[in-house]
Amino acid sequence: MIALTLDRIAEITQSRISGPARPTDVVFGPVIIDSRRAEPGSLFVALGGERVDGHDYARSAVAAGAAAVLGSRPVAAPQLLTDGGDEGVIAALGRLARAVAGELSGADIVGITGSSGKTTTKDLMAQVLGSLGPTVAPSGSYNNEIGHPLTVLRADSDTRFIVLEVAARGTGHIAHLCGIAPPRIGVVLNVGSAHVGEFGSREAIARAKGELVEALPSAADGGVAVLNADDDAVIAMAEHTAARVVSYGLAPDAHVRA
Repeated sequence: MIALTLDRIAEITQSRISGPARPTDVVFGPVIIDSRRAEPGSLFVALGGERVDGHDYARSAVAAGAAAVLGSRPVAAPQLLTDGGDEGVIAALGRLARAVAGELSGADIVGITGSSGKTTTKDLMAQVLGSLGPTVAPSGSYNNEIGHPLTVLRADSDTRFIVLEVAARGTGHIAHLCGIAPPRIGVVLNVGSAHVGEFGSREAIARAKGELVEALPSAADGGVAVLNADDDAVIAMAEHTAARVVSYGLAPDAHVRA
């Protein structure tokens, strides 16, 4: 992550400096949710869980070098304290990632969505882009409101590409993730029916996936929507974006054709 003082992080996350934390202390290491991964300069985000509560590991994270703990209840350690329980902490984490993304003027953010194939496509794309410059991508399918900002916060001023999966559990979820890390390039793989039980219809799934292309900047501002020409629900998204559309697939009229 780019280096930030605790008072700046407190301002961004709308949290309060608490305990022995000093406003001028600097976070320059990774942002983590596992205290075992703490290292000098890191920020430990304390979340509750089914079996353990991260706040119980705050002191061990600081002992391992963490500059502070971002949490929702007081701990005996340097802390950035938020209101609202875990939801408040997750919201603060998202605000921090959004601010850092805004500082990364040299990085292109790529968002990938679809009913299947997101993780494989992300891994392949990260390998290709990695040959062009420093690239950040999540391990596994780290694609929710916690994993998404944690991935963004791994980037620094040298990062050239950030490749992100964006998954949807419902309407508005992808739009929310795109608000945390605004993509310049959006890739839509497919619209399946595996989650019809959650969304109600394939059309509803398509609307949720389409939030990615709707979030892209205009073609004049460099926005690019990469759409599967072989999926009727995906290629129809071309009508709902101001970005330049690049289609791919087996279809005779695809821009990039196999």
